[in-house]
Amino acid sequence: MPTTPPSTFAGVLARALAHDPGRPLVTFYDHVTDERVELSVTTYANWVAKAASLLCEEHDLERGDRLRVDLPVHWLGPVFLGAAWTAGLVVVLGGDDPADAVVCGPDGLARWAPHADDVPVLACSLRPMGVRFAEPLPPGVHDVGIEVWGQPDAFTPLDPPGHHDVAVEVDGVEQTQGDLWRAAAAGSPLTDGDRLLTETNPASPPGLVSFTEPLVLGGSVVLVARADASRLDATYAAERATARDR
Repeated sequence: MPTTPPSTFAGVLARALAHDPGRPLVTFYDHVTDERVELSVTTYANWVAKAASLLCEEHDLERGDRLRVDLPVHWLGPVFLGAAWTAGLVVVLGGDDPADAVVCGPDGLARWAPHADDVPVLACSLRPMGVRFAEPLPPGVHDVGIEVWGQPDAFTPLDPPGHHDVAVEVDGVEQTQGDLWRAAAAGSPLTDGDRLLTETNPASPPGLVSFTEPLVLGGSVVLVARADASRLDATYAAERATARDR
């Protein structure tokens, strides 16, 4: 991979697709349910496109709007991060306001459903294969497992973001796309192509680098939710991981 990283998410993903589109990019484990999901670069890009279309075409978000991402350790976290950055949305982490839209899991429903009359609230069941909730959602809350499947596998923003667009806001502190990817490439202890096993949530302030660093360095990430400490070494070996971050 080139040593100088692209300065936008779209550029980083395009480089990954050009280099080796079939390789694993995001592998997800839940040690409680034994669920395993693997997204290749191509499959990940398709999910990002569907999620970006859902946000922009179905819910009218535009470049510069703010998206609250309140998801636990799960493969949909990197998907919605990528969808936001593809569309030029600002991912909001930390704080309490619902921003211009919210993506949450089941545990976030009580917190965010009361805002559904004011902003789009999109809920992910976190069930296998991203399917719909088994039970009805609160009024006004959108089920991602219903709405995302009809979205196209490709998405081209009408107003593409550039390196100066804000990518992340953490407790009011902003970071641009250019700064995000430069920091991920320059500050990482990983080497090119590393496969990182982590229990850290990518959709959280401390865990963001657990996704951005492997992606910009041509590597991949193995996300482990509800980890069983006695099984981590076996998971590390089975996935041929080369680095670990807890």
